[in-house]
Amino acid sequence: MSKQALSFSRKDPAKFFKTLNKRVNDYFKENEIKRTGNWKLYTKAIVMFSLLIVPAVLILTIDGLPGWAQILGMVIVGVGMAGVGMNVMHDANHGSFSSKKWVNKLMGSSIYILAGNDYNWKVQHNVLHHTYTNIQGHDEDIDAGRVIRFSKHAKWYSFHKYQRFYAFFLYGLLTANWAITTDFTQTYRYLKRKLAYGKMPNPATQWTKLIIGKIVYYSIWVVLPLALGFKWWEVLLGFLIMHYTAGIILSVIFQLAHVMPNTETPVPDEQGNMKNTWAIHQLFTTSNFSPKNWFVEFYTGGLNRQVEHHLFAHISHIHYSKLAKIVKDTAQEFSLPYNEYHTFWQAVAEHYNQLKELGQKPSLAS
Repeated sequence: MSKQALSFSRKDPAKFFKTLNKRVNDYFKENEIKRTGNWKLYTKAIVMFSLLIVPAVLILTIDGLPGWAQILGMVIVGVGMAGVGMNVMHDANHGSFSSKKWVNKLMGSSIYILAGNDYNWKVQHNVLHHTYTNIQGHDEDIDAGRVIRFSKHAKWYSFHKYQRFYAFFLYGLLTANWAITTDFTQTYRYLKRKLAYGKMPNPATQWTKLIIGKIVYYSIWVVLPLALGFKWWEVLLGFLIMHYTAGIILSVIFQLAHVMPNTETPVPDEQGNMKNTWAIHQLFTTSNFSPKNWFVEFYTGGLNRQVEHHLFAHISHIHYSKLAKIVKDTAQEFSLPYNEYHTFWQAVAEHYNQLKELGQKPSLAS
């Protein structure tokens, strides 16, 4: 599908989003609280950075640590990597971690520790995903090339019949791909298309930041362990364990929000017009899960409440549990969907079923 210009409908005669926005604004005014993070978020940031850093330091400094302990330690590092991504980097690069821009920029730069690049992430996530959610050919989050079919509008290949079996295995490669190839190909594409979240960067500056970022990244996670006497295969194994753990966590959490039986993948008409307004589009294309599980809410950085996040990405995730009732009640009042699965495992099972459904050969009628 070509990158045609898209336009969301401006027709909202019932004024859903205007009503919802007023109610959310009233919530913050009445409770006299900021929309950004507070001590709860900052405490979580310390926890997640500790999970990322402490096991790595212990592995590098304790002589004679058993192999099983090193493996477990790298799994925990991967858990911490995903935790930093969901709780710190994500809020910061949406500008909601703090009311201070420099703090958001600093915390958003944590993506470099995770093998990513802030320019690429902001374009893919903030611009393409949040604007064109679940629209084939525009939202890169549902574009896995040929290997996985995330939309009924994507081309079908015979091997997609088995994607429900191999997709979860491939999910673990997400952050490893960032580290090796994805960042370079994204920078090339986004600069060529002149895409940016905010000010367009100077191409030379972006390429320089990308290359220096990779050098620093590999110096920390590969060169340093080698210099401290670890064998090359030990470093490689630890690197893969860390990335696979983080990759599968991040991939599954994000897929449970959009590639589900209860979410839609709408397409524009021939003129590039979408049926719904942007806000209503988010309700049809996004789903929540585990709304009452405190651990899921804590660890995923509120990404179990993607409905609230997509409507109010500029608000820190620590407020989503309170906003959820406002959003749900307003959606129901306007006879609009509020997609939600009660548990994490129910959502995983439904995602598996959706992969199975999308893996079937489309009928000629469809």
